[in-house]
Amino acid sequence: MPHIALLAQQTKAVQVRNIFCIGRNYAAHIAELGNRPEEDPVVFIKPTSALHTPGTPIVLPAHSGDVHYEAELVLLVGQGGKNIAEDKALKHIAGYGLGLDLTARDLQTKAKQGGLPWAVAKGFDCAATVTQFVPAEHIEHPHNIEFQMHLNGQIRQHGDVRKMLFPIPFIVRYLSQVFTLQEGDLVFTGTPEGVGALKSGDQLRLVLPGLIDTEFKVS
Repeated sequence: MPHIALLAQQTKAVQVRNIFCIGRNYAAHIAELGNRPEEDPVVFIKPTSALHTPGTPIVLPAHSGDVHYEAELVLLVGQGGKNIAEDKALKHIAGYGLGLDLTARDLQTKAKQGGLPWAVAKGFDCAATVTQFVPAEHIEHPHNIEFQMHLNGQIRQHGDVRKMLFPIPFIVRYLSQVFTLQEGDLVFTGTPEGVGALKSGDQLRLVLPGLIDTEFKVS
């Protein structure tokens, strides 16, 4: 199983188990793709083989000609559980990181038109790219987190957790009602507006001001 690192705890490697993703969690992103809001979170899962960490380039898949970046806040579950209450949810998070939910948009569009699953569009190698994670105790107010995604030196996405349709505690409660959360699970919490296509040679930078500043190159 793949592992990820916690900043300030480099000797501790965390084994990743499940990778949960929340779709349609920012109204502006829903609008830019022509989708509609849902009453409940849209949840999908990526295989652990899709996990990609800093140090090597992002490799675009050969089976798609239109791969898009989607920058997101990512939660690292530290304490698992079932039916977790919202007022206890933050205690189950060990760390916060940033990630790229890479999407083969051409294949996703085709799948949606046919009412088919998104696995091929969302689960390829490098499709769950993440930074290192900041221990939860280093973030006093996770409900105020803001982050940025730069592409080739220009800011393309600005995420603000306060604009999420489903806040972090709600997401943890909802997921734990359906699945038994485990230590090492990752939760991609949804992307803001500004998504776009990637090409070979692109340089991406994920920034959580004062805590995370990580670059990835696309090969």
